[in-house]
Amino acid sequence: MTDAPYQVLLYYLYTEIENPEAYRDAHRELCEGLGLKGRIIIGKEGINGTLSGLTADCQKYVEAMKADPLTSAMEFKIDPEQGHVFPKLSIKAREEIVTLGLGEEDFSPNECTGKYLEPTEWRDAIKDPNAVIIDARNDYEFDLGRFKGAIRPPLTAFKEFPEWIRENRESFEGKRILTYCTGGIRCEKFSGFLVREGFEDVSQLHGGIVKYGKDPEARGEDFDGLCYVFDERIAVPVNHVNPEVVAHCVHCGEASERYVNCANKLCNAQHFCCEACEGESKRCCSEACQEVYSAKYEGAVN
Repeated sequence: MTDAPYQVLLYYLYTEIENPEAYRDAHRELCEGLGLKGRIIIGKEGINGTLSGLTADCQKYVEAMKADPLTSAMEFKIDPEQGHVFPKLSIKAREEIVTLGLGEEDFSPNECTGKYLEPTEWRDAIKDPNAVIIDARNDYEFDLGRFKGAIRPPLTAFKEFPEWIRENRESFEGKRILTYCTGGIRCEKFSGFLVREGFEDVSQLHGGIVKYGKDPEARGEDFDGLCYVFDERIAVPVNHVNPEVVAHCVHCGEASERYVNCANKLCNAQHFCCEACEGESKRCCSEACQEVYSAKYEGAVN
């Protein structure tokens, strides 16, 4: 797929943007002019984005970002693709580019963050039996794929992490803490929060899961399952050494990495459903949702 006509760009940078709204408007003009689609969040603390477009147009975008002193330090993770993976372009200005919800306690990772571990360093670090590996993503991302031995915080949103850490502080006191996320943006801020909370030995996977899977030496080793991505692909492979399927169909329990949304629109929960079970389950996540779906749609037909 190296000659694929399209590319997917994943990137972020914590950098001071004085006027996010004006930057948003200028950035939209740039992206529209290149025919790019995707989602970009811009705030005073920086920019967080993922885009798809023709290979030549994506490279023009990368060149434009590298030429701007404000974003010249940007690192891009690039995947080849056969077409767009987003239906449209969305660019928004917000208070935070990732919402940790600290309010007046908020900070920039440029001021405080954990120690960076490059992919091969991370590969060795997670083998340490005394290390605590914290997944800084949401629960549904963890369920699809995660590093061996990682902790699954019972959280549905990134902003819930501070309260969870404070409530479970004793579990992490004196431990070597390793944290990771998809592309690095969440664990940059989360690891900084941990440092500010007084934890002394905090490290993060530099560039996240995506960079780890692309590294020619680490090659995704010890990452089980697939990496959830926020586009039409839903998931991408990571481990090219010792891959394992960790997700299971909610109906039959067989190994399945097929994520679908519940057909009951009032629920719409993402769940794993193998092709064999889709017909009988009506693509619903539970019997209760099947009853709602049947009453609403099949009952209307009868």
